[in-house]
Amino acid sequence: MLLSLIVHTYSLRYCIPAAVMLGTAPVYLLSWGAWRLLSTVLPARLYHTVDDHIYTVYQSMVLFFFENYTGVEIIIYGDIPKKKENVIYLSNHQSTADWIIADMLAIRQNALGHVRYVLKDGLKWLPLYGWYFSQHGGVYVKRSAKFDEKAMKRKLRSQVDVGVRMYLVIFPEGTRYNPEFKEVIKASQAFAAKEGLSVLKHILTPRMKASHVAIESMKEHLDAVYDVTVAYEGTLTADGSRRSAPSMPEFLCKECPRVHIYFERLDMREIPPEPGFFRRWLHDRFEIKDKLLTSFYDSEEPNKKCKFPGEGQRSLLSLRKTLPSLLVLGGLTLPVLLTESGRKLYVKTWLYGTLLGWLWVHIRP
Repeated sequence: MLLSLIVHTYSLRYCIPAAVMLGTAPVYLLSWGAWRLLSTVLPARLYHTVDDHIYTVYQSMVLFFFENYTGVEIIIYGDIPKKKENVIYLSNHQSTADWIIADMLAIRQNALGHVRYVLKDGLKWLPLYGWYFSQHGGVYVKRSAKFDEKAMKRKLRSQVDVGVRMYLVIFPEGTRYNPEFKEVIKASQAFAAKEGLSVLKHILTPRMKASHVAIESMKEHLDAVYDVTVAYEGTLTADGSRRSAPSMPEFLCKECPRVHIYFERLDMREIPPEPGFFRRWLHDRFEIKDKLLTSFYDSEEPNKKCKFPGEGQRSLLSLRKTLPSLLVLGGLTLPVLLTESGRKLYVKTWLYGTLLGWLWVHIRP
């Protein structure tokens, strides 16, 4: 009985936040849809500006759970600019929670609404979310020969042309680094060796296409590239080996005590435009990440283990940044669920919103 209670209590750590985040999605989409219809007769730039503010509300609510609720400590190495910038955010990829880390940095610059993602193509089929991420400026891409460079350029240029603020998140590895997926790691290392590139230990060999297309498509619009390296504390086993990073459910279950974020701002003038040189530049940046992660996980000096070089600063996120959004979305959702007509609208939004979204991303990927 006691064990069952413990298991039940543990599951609630994840279920309650998930229920709120998913549960408010239909009302959020209805609110956004109303603005989208109204804005059809208004300038495109005004639509995007308000869309960014609406998006900030939802993502702030998400961060309430991932930061304030979990109590995770965010340790930042490096100086994050205070002002908003148009940037590309390049990071290592090891967890389904990695996109939340980008939000954590963006909200500290008051740029949360400007966050957009380059996502693997399969995610466009997520109910409601897949379609909306595309509407908010996200780009879905396929790997290797199926990568549609023209479609990505067209999507990004359409936003640049109307002056959309850009905080574009890209994970150049293309898939997550998981120590348990040994064949994926071996294949990545074999590819690097074949191409005459340095073999990386704690990170996968980066693919250049999406990053290069994004930078070339928006180079006159961008202020900088943010090179971000993330490590989740608590991912070392007793024997010193590395285990997989926490998933989103595990993160919400408070299984990650600290997230370490190493931040570097790179001026656009440092980035070579020619594809061959860009490929080498990108790999060199990931070689630096690999050295940082090697020090973090493998250092034999106790004062360096589970830390990045330099002085890390604990960064607390005020409830004022997140709690109002939770109250607003909760306040909009509860009245809908308390009436029969509201519940019918709620269910239809989930059902028809998902089906129409799937149709839309199929016609306009």
